[in-house]
This record gives sequence, structure tokens and C-alpha cells, in this order.
Amino acid sequence: MKKLRTIEMQRLTIEEFREAEKLSLVVVLDDVRSMHNVGSVFRTGDAFRIEAVYLCGITSTPPSAEIHKTALGAEDSVSWRYFKSALETLEALKADGYEVYSIEQAHGSTKLHEFTPVHQKKYAVILGNEVKGVHQEVIDASDGCLEIPQFGTKHSMNVSVTAGIVIWHFAQTKFNI
Repeated sequence: MKKLRTIEMQRLTIEEFREAEKLSLVVVLDDVRSMHNVGSVFRTGDAFRIEAVYLCGITSTPPSAEIHKTALGAEDSVSWRYFKSALETLEALKADGYEVYSIEQAHGSTKLHEFTPVHQKKYAVILGNEVKGVHQEVIDASDGCLEIPQFGTKHSMNVSVTAGIVIWHFAQTKFNI
């Protein structure tokens, strides 16, 4: 086996990306402090052609050298919007016909592997602050909570890793992976 060179991968241009069919998924980052986490979510969002990243509260927005450091330009290909609060974002998404799920460990949450996205539906997932998680009032307004099962001694994962796992789960349905 020989590694592929970048030129052999036949990646989309930014213009082709914008025109390509998207995974009907918006990833909402609420009060995410680390710009590296924000950039990582953009980069994973580009890899799986998500519809958009919505940034809320204290979450930094492009243009930013720190976001670009991990996004590597994905902040230019993936659509994004800024909202003052996650509740405002959630209301806008629901008005546009999205089912909105908080990614959180909560009573009554659905394990991610037990959740099967319906191909024709539009979804949004909300990921919260690195320390405090998703705000309770956002959980209360969500259509439900999705939880990634964990089996070690820690009770949480890095927000960008969580986003990657969740995006992958939704992409499997869309792209028949």
C-alpha cells in the first residue's frame, strides 16, 4: 500500500463543495471556549459535507487565526452563522423544520447507536461548553438528548471529538457507509 498524494484524492473545490448535496445536519456550538475545538468541528464538518455550523454565545467566529489553525480553510467551505444564544438558535432551527438534539448525558437520553436518523429529515445537534456542557434550558427546549456511551473513568470527551463521532453517525445514514 502507498499513501495517496493530495492531488490523487480529487477533492472538491470550495465552489464545488458549496454546490454539492449536503448532509442535512447543522452542528451548533454553544459557549465553546477553545478556538481549536471550533476549527476542528469546521474541518470535520467539511469532511462529511454538513450543512452548517452555528456558533453561539462566547464561541469565537471566523475569521480567526486560531480557528484557521485547525480548520485549515474549512471555515471558508462550511457555511456558518452566529447567534447570541443557543435558545435563539434552537428556535430558528425549529422554525425551519429541524429536529434539534442536545448532545448530553441526561435522564432519558437516547444512546447514539440506538438513534437512526431518517434520511428525509433535517437535524441539528447542540454541543455545549467544554466544562459545563449544554445548558439545562437548551436541553429542555430540545427534541431530545443523544448520548455517546462511555466505559472508562472519565465522564466526558473533548467537544471536537464528540462532534466527530456524532457527525460520523449521521453521515453513515446519508452516505450509506
